[in-house]
Amino acid sequence: MTATPEPTDKPGSLLVLAVLSLLAGAFVGLVGALFRLSLQQADLFRAAMVARAHGMKAAGFLLVTAGCAAAAAIAAGLVRRFSPEASGSGIPHVEAVLTGEIPAARFTLLPVKFFGGVIAIGAGLALGREGPSVQLGAGVARLTAVVFRRNWADCRALLAAGAGAGLATAFNAPIAGSIFVLEELVRRFETRMALAGLGASATAIAVTRIFLVDAPDFSVKPLDYPPWQIGPLFFVLGAVAGLLAVVYNRTLLATVAAADRLKRWPVEARAACVGAAVGVLAWFTPGLVGGGESITQRTLDGTDAVALVPLVFLLRLALGAVSYAVQTPGGLFAPMLVLGAQIGLVFGAVCQHVFPGWHIQPEAFAVIGMAAFLTGVVRSPITGIVLIIEMTGSFSMLLSMLGACFTAMLVATLLRDPPVYDSLREKTVQRFRKIEGPRGVPEFREGRE
Repeated sequence: MTATPEPTDKPGSLLVLAVLSLLAGAFVGLVGALFRLSLQQADLFRAAMVARAHGMKAAGFLLVTAGCAAAAAIAAGLVRRFSPEASGSGIPHVEAVLTGEIPAARFTLLPVKFFGGVIAIGAGLALGREGPSVQLGAGVARLTAVVFRRNWADCRALLAAGAGAGLATAFNAPIAGSIFVLEELVRRFETRMALAGLGASATAIAVTRIFLVDAPDFSVKPLDYPPWQIGPLFFVLGAVAGLLAVVYNRTLLATVAAADRLKRWPVEARAACVGAAVGVLAWFTPGLVGGGESITQRTLDGTDAVALVPLVFLLRLALGAVSYAVQTPGGLFAPMLVLGAQIGLVFGAVCQHVFPGWHIQPEAFAVIGMAAFLTGVVRSPITGIVLIIEMTGSFSMLLSMLGACFTAMLVATLLRDPPVYDSLREKTVQRFRKIEGPRGVPEFREGRE
C-alpha cells in the first residue's frame, strides 16, 4: 500500500474512519472471543491431563512435565521461525509501531500470536491473554485498513483502536480499552484516535458478548464505602504497591536480560526448561499455574490463607518473569492483577488486625491493590482504575483507588523507575534494529509499505 498523510479534519475522511473503526472492532471482537474460548479449552485440557496423570504415578509426572515443556518449546519455535514480533506481550511492539520506530509486522503475526498464545498460556506459563489480544486487535484492524486502501493516518488510528479493542475483549472492559488507546498507546488526546477507539471497542464488545458471558470478569461481593478514618491507609497501600511495582519491573527486566545472555541455548530449549518447571508445579499445585485469573478470584473472595499469600506472591513473581523471558506469546496484565490483589489482601488483613474496630474489609484492599500495582508498573492510572472497576463492578472503591494510585505512581516515579512498557519497547526496537538494521523505518514514518 502506498499512501501519504492527508488532512485529518475533513468530514468525509472522519466518517470513513468512523465506519471502518466499527467494522474493524467487530472483527477484533470475533477474534478476541475465539482466542478467549480457545484459552478456556486449553486450560480445561491441561487440568484434565494433570488429573488423569495422577493416576499414572511416576509415568504421569513425566508426561505432564514433558507435555508442558514441549508445548512451551513449540510456542517459542513458532515465534522464532515465522514471526519474531509475536514474542512477549505485543503491547511494546504496537507502541513502537505507532511511534514510527519500527515498521508494522507482516500479517503472519496473526496466526502465530493466536496459536502460540493458546499453546504457551495453555501449557501453564504465567502469561496473560491481554497482550496477545492487544496485538491481534492491532493486526486485525490494520488489515482492515489495508484492505480498504486507507492512508497512513487512518491506518495508524485503526491500528491503535484495534489494540484498545483487543484489551476490551480480553477483560470485558470497553471503556478501559478506549482509554488505553489515548493514555498508554498514543499518550495524548487526538480526536481521530478517540473516535476510532470508542467505535472499535464498542463493536468489539458487542460481538464478544455473543460468545461470552456478559458479566464482570471477577465476582466481588458488595463492598461498603470505606469510612473516613481508614482513608489514609489507602495512600499507604499505594506507596507499598508502588515500591513493589519497582521490584517487579526490575525483576522482569533483569530476567529478560539474563535470558538474552543465554544465546548459546536455542530459544526453544530455554522455553522447554521453563515449561518443564511449570509442569512440575502443575503436578503438585495445579491452581498456581497459568494466567492467574482463578488465583485473583480466590484472593478477592478471601478464601486463601493469608499467611500463605506472600509465598504465592513470590512464586508468581518469579514464574511470571521467567515465563515472559522465553519469548513465547503472552501478556503481563493478568499476572500483574494476581500480584496486586495479593498485595492488597495482605495489607488489608494486617490493617484489620491492627485496627480491629475500623470495619476494614481486606477484600476491598485487594481490589484497590490491583489498580495501584498496575499503576505503579505501567504508569497509566486512569486505565488501571477504569479497568479494575469494569472487571469487578466495585464502584464504591473509586475514591480510594484514586488515592492509592496517586501514591503508587508518585513512589515509582520518584524512584526513577521507567514504566515497564517503555523499557520493553526500547528492547523491542533494539532487537529489530540489530536484526534488520534501519530497513523500512524512514519509509514507515512516511506511511509507505
